[in-house]
Amino acid sequence: MSDPVQRRWIDIGPGYAGYLALPPAGRGPGILLMQEIFGVNEHIRAVADQYALDGFVVLAPDLFWRQAPRVELGYEGADITQGRALMTAYTAEQAIADIGAAARTLRARAEVGTSKVGGSGEARIGALGYCMGGRMAWFAAATAGVDAAVPYYGGGIHLHLHHAATVRCPVQFHFAGHDDHIPPEAVAAVRQAMGPDRAEMHVYADAHHGFNCWARGSYHAASAALAHGRALSFLAAKLF
Repeated sequence: MSDPVQRRWIDIGPGYAGYLALPPAGRGPGILLMQEIFGVNEHIRAVADQYALDGFVVLAPDLFWRQAPRVELGYEGADITQGRALMTAYTAEQAIADIGAAARTLRARAEVGTSKVGGSGEARIGALGYCMGGRMAWFAAATAGVDAAVPYYGGGIHLHLHHAATVRCPVQFHFAGHDDHIPPEAVAAVRQAMGPDRAEMHVYADAHHGFNCWARGSYHAASAALAHGRALSFLAAKLF
């Protein structure tokens, strides 16, 4: 059987590329998949393929293209140190510019729109991200005009809550109950800034930071499965 997902790297801007995964139907709503500090690595590409199989056109932009194009890092030792250094050098202004360019590129693609056979519906896109990428999904909600956003354990969102006033799309947050990087006070601040009418907030009591990634020691299958189901239902309801 042939692979139902078509995938390739595409240009977003000069020197700036992204990993594109197309659904079996060939078209569907778009998802901007925002990387962790480890680059568009095997895990992020697998998540892109997973959501493509769910019917979405997925673009994972290579956010560290200025410092280390297409870097792929693991989750231990020197790779963590390198990833943190790359994240520290990556400014909010650069991130917002990169996210805006990626959103425009995705929304303009002919494959993005209704997934119905022969359909030509509105090009709707969402943003989904993990850890650093969760913060990027928050920026996308506030600045890039996406139609829905799903930040997973987005570190630093509580430091950018001034953007809450410009968020116009529904947001679904996923946080771990035990997270050394995101204290309960930060989660509470996000909850208060968005309120119950503007966002869903899910906290997974038995999970730790990075619980969605099956390549990490903190992977928690039950929480990952529950969160994926919730994210998938949310994105389907908002984008299809």
